[in-house]
Amino acid sequence: MPEKSGKFDTGLIRELAAILREADLGEIEVGQGDWKVRVTRPSTQSVTYAAPTYAGPVMSPSAAPAAAPAAAAGGDAHAGHPGVVKSPMVGTVYLAPDKEAPPFIRVGDAVTEGQTLLLVEAMKTYNPVPAPRSGRVKEMFVANEQPVEFGEPLVVIE
Repeated sequence: MPEKSGKFDTGLIRELAAILREADLGEIEVGQGDWKVRVTRPSTQSVTYAAPTYAGPVMSPSAAPAAAPAAAAGGDAHAGHPGVVKSPMVGTVYLAPDKEAPPFIRVGDAVTEGQTLLLVEAMKTYNPVPAPRSGRVKEMFVANEQPVEFGEPLVVIE
């Protein structure tokens, strides 16, 4: 990499970062001879949360085993229901923002349109799943840290 007076040229990196901001780019890479510099910035189109560090579901141990059968049986029964919230992607469900926080929602809770119901983690990005409408949480088909498929029913809001 080019040097200034025997030191690393940080000015070049600053210039590249400025170009990223001005051109609204996600990354830029330049090189010359045997050196190469790549500068990237996080996407502004997705929301990233700190990775939850807990291992178990937020629900009590007696409620956790019932969640998996409910997803298999109950998901199909409510497939046409207008209040069914489906997974927007393949990933892992997180019911709370971290291990010490309460879950975003519980069955019976009132929710408002746009409120975060849960997170679906995909490729180290925690994507909030918002309530499509206001109402009450009638049923939840997923447990914490459960893998989900695209279009799989997650929650019913009435």
